Amino acid sequence: MDIHFESTRCLLCHQAPCSAACIVEGADPARGIRAIRFENDHCNGLFINEETCGGCDAPCEKACLHNDFPIRIKKIAESLKAPVALTGAIRDNALPSLEIEFCGIKCENPFFLGSSVVASGYDMIADAFRAGWAGVAYKTITFSDIREVSPRFDQVGKEGTPFIGFRNMEQLSVNTPEEDFAILARLKKEFPTKVLIASIMGSDESEWKRLARMAQEAGCDMIECNFSCPHMAAKGRGSDVGQNPDLVEHLTRIVKNEVTIPVIAKMTPNITHIEDPAIAAVNGGADAIAAINTIKSITMKRRSEIAGKATLSGYSGKAVKPIAQRFILDMRKDPHLKDVPLSGMGGVESWRDALQYIVLGCSNVQVVTSVMQYGYRIIDDIILGIQDWMLRKGHKTLEEVRGIALEKFVGTDSLDRGTFVMPVFDHGKCIGCGRCYISCSDGGHRAIRFDAVGRRPQLIGPKCVGCHLCLLVCPVGAIQAGNRIKVKTI
Repeated sequence: MDIHFESTRCLLCHQAPCSAACIVEGADPARGIRAIRFENDHCNGLFINEETCGGCDAPCEKACLHNDFPIRIKKIAESLKAPVALTGAIRDNALPSLEIEFCGIKCENPFFLGSSVVASGYDMIADAFRAGWAGVAYKTITFSDIREVSPRFDQVGKEGTPFIGFRNMEQLSVNTPEEDFAILARLKKEFPTKVLIASIMGSDESEWKRLARMAQEAGCDMIECNFSCPHMAAKGRGSDVGQNPDLVEHLTRIVKNEVTIPVIAKMTPNITHIEDPAIAAVNGGADAIAAINTIKSITMKRRSEIAGKATLSGYSGKAVKPIAQRFILDMRKDPHLKDVPLSGMGGVESWRDALQYIVLGCSNVQVVTSVMQYGYRIIDDIILGIQDWMLRKGHKTLEEVRGIALEKFVGTDSLDRGTFVMPVFDHGKCIGCGRCYISCSDGGHRAIRFDAVGRRPQLIGPKCVGCHLCLLVCPVGAIQAGNRIKVKTI
């Protein structure tokens, strides 16, 4: 059984009945399945494994809520082993520290909630802090009169997978600045070790100055200037600012001159060269750059129309991660920005997603959309997954790995074009669906023939160019990458 596929059937219930019904001391079926779901393959055996669950008659499965049939928890458990090194590190309190310093501020870990509805209001943020998030960028505070629309969300899915992409019309905070800064002051008093970033947006210079002063007076650790909201159409606000380097520099300098706490400039992705406004922000005194905000987009579903009308709004979620990381790479490769602290965001769901931003050079990682889908609890797997990875790799601090992936990225003219990797077919796993044949025949190089009687694909070696389309479309993982070999020349 493919435990990863099985985990996708799990509804990820609140107060999961399966764990409530579990009679095995130390076992937690829901937590184990969640670890699988969020790519913690080396950690899932902490919660269920062959030893703890071997002799159990699986009351967890009887309690399972499901659309069709219960999650086969016992089968999953029987395929897992307790991770010895990780278990020992937890027992001995010897897990690697995730503590970082961002803009001179100590953070217990680099994982923050991004400025949005997930970071709005005292109760929500207090719950997030208790869950393990190190800080928040509070939902953008403004003097503008914010009136939200309904509905304001939509999603893009594929083949039964929702939330590949997420479109939202959520705007700025609906509270007055006085109300929001009172909330932030209370949070700082009650959670003094957590980091509070006040995201602000003014309509003119005086508002930017006033909001900056109010943030510092409330005890906020940093300010994030929102130069990137895709919904704010008024001139001089939102992404209009982020597309104008001169205005970015001017407003950054205005804010920076009002306060002594660090100032972060948040960039828009709705631009060709993000380096231009980022450099301008640094010239204006910004201590760090945050990227990216959501991407301007539309969806065309009747259910998301607002009284029969539609408009541009922001796109986020897993689908935007490659785009966001491209912008991070662009900035980190620019000589003017190579040493500027970066706060990266866009499509972070698992610990692997978060780690990718760190190895690309980010000091801090912000998360929004996956919290909206799965809740604050995802911090458990982000933290545990990275600590486990560091333990296995022998890393003591995150600073050791920050930016280590940058050297891999080169221009296309520097890539090896004299070798290729031929795919290898595992006929023991192959179920004979023919998806590889269809894709290679109609979208590749016609390098696969298909035995209709035996229902088996066969690679035509001389035609194969190593594009790996077949590997990507195989639904059961029956095609893997082989060795890299030299291209034969005539």
